[in-house]
Amino acid sequence: MNEPIPVTRVTDHGTAKLMPDVDRERAWLLTVDGAPQSYVDLDAPEHLEFEYARRLGHVLDTVAEPGRPLDAVHLGGGALTLPRYLAATRPGSRQDVVEFDHGLLELVTGHLPLPADADVSPHAADARDWLAAAPAGSADVLVADVFGGSRVPAHLTSVEYVREAARVLRADGVYLANLADAAPFAFLRSQLATLGTLFAELVLIAEPGMLRGRRFGNAVLVASHRPLDTAALARRTAADAFPARVEHGAALRAFAGDARPVRDADAVPSPEPPEGAFGIG
Repeated sequence: MNEPIPVTRVTDHGTAKLMPDVDRERAWLLTVDGAPQSYVDLDAPEHLEFEYARRLGHVLDTVAEPGRPLDAVHLGGGALTLPRYLAATRPGSRQDVVEFDHGLLELVTGHLPLPADADVSPHAADARDWLAAAPAGSADVLVADVFGGSRVPAHLTSVEYVREAARVLRADGVYLANLADAAPFAFLRSQLATLGTLFAELVLIAEPGMLRGRRFGNAVLVASHRPLDTAALARRTAADAFPARVEHGAALRAFAGDARPVRDADAVPSPEPPEGAFGIG
């Protein structure tokens, strides 16, 4: 028998571990320093396990007509879960993946190879540096899922960073971000204010209990220059195995309150999660 065994490697910025799922034959969990980072099923790349990944997937499903290829940029690589998902659900999509940890990128691409027909180009680079060199108007979607340890790096939270992201997106492009926070949501509100300096349309997707302040958790922010199909998004997230709320318009403006945009000079990382917030078991 050739049962898969866990793989552990010290990478550039932590200790990464790939652990096989005993319930799915070719599925793997990626952890970094003990915290779950990604889950991927090589035989079913359209399967998204983590709550936040499912919500990002719902957005990717609704930004264009079903099956239409997209030009995508992913900031943060992990196990390349969303690039695999987009390649499976929107064949022909051209994708760039930017991952700061070169050793992690080598581990994932070596042990969890991408499908041969997936047009995915991995880049070992700092997300903001890579964006600064990217062509203007070259992406339909930009997905930001970057964590240094368990926190979003400060330099990816500012107006200056958002300006680069907006430059790389096409006029009808959509920006997606996976963030984490807890009540009173100072970080999340500041990010809404920051994105609002460049984008007219904003959407927040999160688990209801998290929005009521009951726990620390992930939230997905979506930003665009054009109206988003929030009705379709709300239907998908409500029917999900992990239901979520979709906030937009006046309700989202009220949530953001008087939060101010973040500039490079005063940017800070996202809050440190409480112990055990994203642990296993």
